[in-house]
Amino acid sequence: MKKVKRILAVIGLVLIALMYALTIIFALMKHPDSKNWLMAAIFCTIAVPVIIYAMQFVAKLLPKLSGKDKAEEEKEK
Repeated sequence: MKKVKRILAVIGLVLIALMYALTIIFALMKHPDSKNWLMAAIFCTIAVPVIIYAMQFVAKLLPKLSGKDKAEEEKEK
């Protein structure tokens, strides 16, 4: 599992670096939408890791909640 997480982390870093590199390239080309692309890149840099963290947090909580519910049902019987 650690290898999978490490590989996904490296892929994520490469994608973020590529996104910023393309944004800088388009900005140097003086493309009219370069400012919008930079804002999108900054937003994704913040939002995507936060969403991934929230999903992992909820995934960790769900089995615990399910286990407590089963234990409570057994006590009621």
